[in-house]
Amino acid sequence: MDLGIKGKIALVAAASRGLGKAVALELAREGVKVAICSRSPDAINAAAGDIARKSGGEVTAFTADVTDGVQVERLARDVTNALGGIDILITNAGGPKAGLAVDFTVEDYRAAVELNLMSTINLCYAALPSMKKNRWGRIVAITSVAARQPIGNLILSNTARAGVLGFTKSLSAQVAAEGITVNAVCPGYTRTERIEELASMFAASGKGTIGDFYRNIEVDVPMKRMGTPEEFANVVAFLVSERASYVTGVALPIDGGWVKGLY
Repeated sequence: MDLGIKGKIALVAAASRGLGKAVALELAREGVKVAICSRSPDAINAAAGDIARKSGGEVTAFTADVTDGVQVERLARDVTNALGGIDILITNAGGPKAGLAVDFTVEDYRAAVELNLMSTINLCYAALPSMKKNRWGRIVAITSVAARQPIGNLILSNTARAGVLGFTKSLSAQVAAEGITVNAVCPGYTRTERIEELASMFAASGKGTIGDFYRNIEVDVPMKRMGTPEEFANVVAFLVSERASYVTGVALPIDGGWVKGLY
Protein backbone atom coordinates (compact mmCIF):
# COMPACT_ATOMS: atom_id res chain seq x y z
CA MET A 1 0.00 0.00 0.00
CA ASP A 2 1.31 3.44 -0.94
CA LEU A 3 0.87 5.60 2.15
CA GLY A 4 1.26 8.80 0.14
CA ILE A 5 3.88 10.37 2.41
CA LYS A 6 7.05 10.02 0.36
CA GLY A 7 8.98 13.29 0.51
CA LYS A 8 7.14 14.57 3.60
CA ILE A 9 9.18 15.86 6.53
CA ALA A 10 8.77 14.26 9.94
CA LEU A 11 10.09 15.16 13.38
CA VAL A 12 10.19 12.20 15.77
CA ALA A 13 11.00 12.99 19.40
CA ALA A 14 12.89 10.71 21.81
CA ALA A 15 14.00 8.54 18.93
CA SER A 16 17.41 7.30 20.03
CA ARG A 17 15.87 3.91 20.80
CA GLY A 18 12.62 2.12 21.57
CA LEU A 19 9.30 3.09 20.05
CA GLY A 20 10.50 6.46 18.80
CA LYS A 21 13.35 4.90 16.87
CA ALA A 22 11.06 2.21 15.45
CA VAL A 23 8.66 4.86 14.17
CA ALA A 24 11.49 6.89 12.65
CA LEU A 25 12.79 3.80 10.86
CA GLU A 26 9.38 2.92 9.44
CA LEU A 27 8.81 6.48 8.19
CA ALA A 28 12.26 6.55 6.60
CA ARG A 29 11.42 3.30 4.80
CA GLU A 30 8.31 5.04 3.43
CA GLY A 31 10.47 7.76 1.88
CA VAL A 32 9.86 10.39 4.55
CA LYS A 33 12.67 12.82 5.37
CA VAL A 34 13.12 12.16 9.06
CA ALA A 35 14.47 14.41 11.81
CA ILE A 36 15.04 12.72 15.15
CA CYS A 37 15.96 14.16 18.52
CA SER A 38 16.97 13.20 22.04
CA ARG A 39 18.92 14.74 24.91
CA SER A 40 22.06 12.70 24.15
CA PRO A 41 24.11 13.78 21.10
CA ASP A 42 25.99 10.49 20.96
CA ALA A 43 22.86 8.35 21.22
CA ILE A 44 20.86 10.29 18.64
CA ASN A 45 23.70 10.42 16.14
CA ALA A 46 24.19 6.68 16.46
CA ALA A 47 20.46 6.12 15.96
CA ALA A 48 20.42 8.34 12.86
CA GLY A 49 23.25 6.35 11.31
CA ASP A 50 21.54 3.05 12.08
CA ILE A 51 18.18 4.18 10.67
CA ALA A 52 19.81 5.55 7.53
CA ARG A 53 21.67 2.28 6.93
CA LYS A 54 18.59 0.14 7.41
CA SER A 55 16.21 2.33 5.39
CA GLY A 56 18.41 3.98 2.79
CA GLY A 57 16.56 7.14 3.71
CA GLU A 58 17.41 10.67 4.77
CA VAL A 59 17.77 10.98 8.55
CA THR A 60 19.00 14.05 10.44
CA ALA A 61 19.82 14.09 14.15
CA PHE A 62 19.20 16.96 16.56
CA THR A 63 19.82 17.37 20.28
CA ALA A 64 17.01 18.80 22.43
CA ASP A 65 15.28 18.39 25.77
CA VAL A 66 11.58 18.33 24.87
CA THR A 67 10.56 19.47 28.36
CA ASP A 68 12.28 22.80 27.67
CA GLY A 69 10.07 25.06 25.57
CA VAL A 70 12.98 27.23 24.43
CA GLN A 71 14.93 24.20 23.21
CA VAL A 72 11.86 22.87 21.39
CA GLU A 73 11.34 26.19 19.59
CA ARG A 74 14.98 26.10 18.52
CA LEU A 75 14.60 22.49 17.42
CA ALA A 76 11.64 23.37 15.19
CA ARG A 77 13.59 26.24 13.61
CA ASP A 78 16.62 24.02 13.03
CA VAL A 79 14.52 21.26 11.45
CA THR A 80 12.74 23.79 9.24
CA ASN A 81 16.01 25.38 8.15
CA ALA A 82 17.63 22.02 7.43
CA LEU A 83 14.73 20.18 5.80
CA GLY A 84 12.16 22.80 4.81
CA GLY A 85 9.41 22.46 7.41
CA ILE A 86 7.55 19.94 9.54
CA ASP A 87 4.69 17.97 8.00
CA ILE A 88 4.54 15.11 10.49
CA LEU A 89 5.14 15.31 14.23
CA ILE A 90 5.55 12.35 16.56
CA THR A 91 5.61 13.48 20.19
CA ASN A 92 7.32 11.16 22.62
CA ALA A 93 9.22 11.17 25.92
CA GLY A 94 10.31 8.73 28.59
CA GLY A 95 8.03 7.70 31.42
CA PRO A 96 8.07 9.01 34.99
CA LYS A 97 9.05 6.87 37.97
CA ALA A 98 6.85 3.99 39.10
CA GLY A 99 5.19 4.16 42.51
CA LEU A 100 2.07 4.82 44.56
CA ALA A 101 0.66 8.15 45.76
CA VAL A 102 2.44 7.79 49.11
CA ASP A 103 5.78 7.58 47.31
CA PHE A 104 5.65 11.04 45.73
CA THR A 105 5.48 14.73 46.49
CA VAL A 106 3.66 17.44 44.58
CA GLU A 107 6.96 18.28 42.87
CA ASP A 108 7.11 14.75 41.46
CA TYR A 109 3.77 15.36 39.77
CA ARG A 110 5.03 18.66 38.36
CA ALA A 111 8.05 16.87 36.89
CA ALA A 112 5.83 14.15 35.38
CA VAL A 113 3.56 16.75 33.79
CA GLU A 114 6.58 18.56 32.34
CA LEU A 115 7.96 15.29 30.98
CA ASN A 116 4.84 13.87 29.36
CA LEU A 117 2.20 16.59 28.98
CA MET A 118 4.17 19.80 28.55
CA SER A 119 6.64 18.17 26.17
CA THR A 120 3.71 17.23 23.93
CA ILE A 121 2.30 20.75 24.08
CA ASN A 122 5.73 22.31 23.44
CA LEU A 123 6.27 20.19 20.34
CA CYS A 124 2.78 20.76 18.94
CA TYR A 125 3.00 24.54 19.35
CA ALA A 126 6.38 24.54 17.62
CA ALA A 127 5.29 22.39 14.66
CA LEU A 128 1.80 23.74 14.00
CA PRO A 129 2.81 26.96 12.16
CA SER A 130 4.50 24.92 9.42
CA MET A 131 1.48 22.62 9.11
CA LYS A 132 -0.99 25.49 9.05
CA LYS A 133 1.01 27.25 6.35
CA ASN A 134 0.81 24.15 4.13
CA ARG A 135 -2.74 23.26 5.21
CA TRP A 136 -1.57 19.69 5.78
CA GLY A 137 -0.21 18.02 8.86
CA ARG A 138 -0.16 14.90 10.96
CA ILE A 139 0.43 14.81 14.72
CA VAL A 140 0.63 11.55 16.66
CA ALA A 141 1.30 11.63 20.40
CA ILE A 142 2.86 8.50 21.85
CA THR A 143 1.36 7.99 25.32
CA SER A 144 0.63 4.68 27.09
CA VAL A 145 -2.21 2.31 27.89
CA ALA A 146 -1.95 3.90 31.35
CA ALA A 147 -3.73 6.92 29.86
CA ARG A 148 -6.72 4.73 28.99
CA GLN A 149 -6.66 2.24 31.87
CA PRO A 150 -4.65 3.35 34.92
CA ILE A 151 -1.95 0.96 36.10
CA GLY A 152 -1.73 0.44 39.86
CA ASN A 153 1.87 1.47 40.52
CA LEU A 154 2.13 4.16 37.83
CA ILE A 155 0.21 7.04 39.38
CA LEU A 156 2.52 9.68 37.88
CA SER A 157 2.17 8.25 34.39
CA ASN A 158 -1.59 7.68 34.81
CA THR A 159 -1.99 11.36 35.70
CA ALA A 160 0.27 13.06 33.19
CA ARG A 161 -0.49 10.88 30.19
CA ALA A 162 -4.25 11.23 30.64
CA GLY A 163 -3.68 14.96 30.22
CA VAL A 164 -2.10 14.27 26.83
CA LEU A 165 -5.33 12.63 25.70
CA GLY A 166 -7.34 15.68 26.79
CA PHE A 167 -4.99 18.01 24.95
CA THR A 168 -4.83 16.02 21.70
CA LYS A 169 -8.59 15.49 21.60
CA SER A 170 -9.19 19.22 22.09
CA LEU A 171 -6.53 20.24 19.59
CA SER A 172 -7.79 17.82 16.95
CA ALA A 173 -11.12 19.63 16.70
CA GLN A 174 -9.48 23.04 16.50
CA VAL A 175 -7.14 22.30 13.57
CA ALA A 176 -9.12 19.72 11.59
CA ALA A 177 -10.47 22.25 9.09
CA GLU A 178 -6.87 23.18 8.21
CA GLY A 179 -6.02 19.70 6.97
CA ILE A 180 -4.27 18.65 10.18
CA THR A 181 -5.07 15.45 12.04
CA VAL A 182 -4.16 14.88 15.69
CA ASN A 183 -4.24 11.45 17.26
CA ALA A 184 -2.76 9.63 20.24
CA VAL A 185 -1.47 6.09 20.38
CA CYS A 186 -1.39 4.11 23.61
CA PRO A 187 1.22 1.36 23.48
CA GLY A 188 0.84 -1.60 25.77
CA TYR A 189 3.62 -3.97 26.75
CA THR A 190 6.07 -3.88 23.85
CA ARG A 191 9.42 -5.66 23.69
CA THR A 192 11.70 -2.63 23.58
CA GLU A 193 15.24 -2.31 24.91
CA ARG A 194 13.79 -0.90 28.15
CA ILE A 195 11.61 -3.97 28.72
CA GLU A 196 14.61 -6.21 28.07
CA GLU A 197 16.61 -4.24 30.64
CA LEU A 198 13.81 -4.64 33.19
CA ALA A 199 13.70 -8.37 32.51
CA SER A 200 17.43 -8.65 33.19
CA MET A 201 17.07 -6.61 36.38
CA PHE A 202 14.21 -8.88 37.49
CA ALA A 203 16.35 -11.96 36.98
CA ALA A 204 19.36 -10.38 38.72
CA SER A 205 17.21 -9.58 41.76
CA GLY A 206 16.52 -13.26 42.31
CA LYS A 207 12.76 -12.89 41.91
CA GLY A 208 12.68 -15.29 38.97
CA THR A 209 14.00 -15.90 35.49
CA ILE A 210 13.79 -13.66 32.45
CA GLY A 211 11.16 -16.07 31.16
CA ASP A 212 9.16 -15.60 34.36
CA PHE A 213 9.26 -11.83 33.87
CA TYR A 214 7.72 -12.09 30.42
CA ARG A 215 5.15 -14.69 31.48
CA ASN A 216 3.99 -12.47 34.35
CA ILE A 217 3.17 -9.75 31.82
CA GLU A 218 1.85 -11.86 28.97
CA VAL A 219 -0.71 -13.70 31.11
CA ASP A 220 -2.85 -10.53 31.16
CA VAL A 221 -2.56 -9.86 27.41
CA PRO A 222 -5.31 -11.59 25.39
CA MET A 223 -2.81 -12.34 22.60
CA LYS A 224 -0.52 -13.96 25.21
CA ARG A 225 2.54 -12.18 23.90
CA MET A 226 4.13 -8.76 23.94
CA GLY A 227 4.03 -6.52 20.91
CA THR A 228 7.04 -5.63 18.81
CA PRO A 229 8.27 -2.10 18.07
CA GLU A 230 7.73 -2.84 14.37
CA GLU A 231 4.04 -3.63 14.92
CA PHE A 232 3.65 -0.38 16.81
CA ALA A 233 5.47 1.64 14.14
CA ASN A 234 3.28 0.21 11.37
CA VAL A 235 0.16 1.62 13.03
CA VAL A 236 1.73 5.04 13.52
CA ALA A 237 2.85 5.11 9.88
CA PHE A 238 -0.75 4.51 8.83
CA LEU A 239 -2.08 7.29 11.06
CA VAL A 240 0.28 9.86 9.52
CA SER A 241 -0.51 8.74 5.98
CA GLU A 242 -2.88 10.02 3.33
CA ARG A 243 -4.85 6.81 3.87
CA ALA A 244 -5.84 8.03 7.36
CA SER A 245 -6.94 11.48 6.24
CA TYR A 246 -10.37 11.18 7.94
CA VAL A 247 -9.06 9.82 11.27
CA THR A 248 -8.55 12.43 13.96
CA GLY A 249 -9.10 12.81 17.69
CA VAL A 250 -8.66 9.14 18.52
CA ALA A 251 -6.70 7.54 21.37
CA LEU A 252 -5.79 4.16 19.95
CA PRO A 253 -4.48 1.32 22.15
CA ILE A 254 -1.82 -0.81 20.47
CA ASP A 255 -1.76 -3.43 23.16
CA GLY A 256 -2.88 -6.88 22.01
CA GLY A 257 -6.27 -6.30 23.67
CA TRP A 258 -4.95 -5.41 27.14
CA VAL A 259 -7.24 -2.40 27.69
CA LYS A 260 -10.61 -3.66 28.88
CA GLY A 261 -12.79 -0.59 28.23
CA LEU A 262 -15.14 -0.21 25.29
CA TYR A 263 -13.52 3.10 24.31
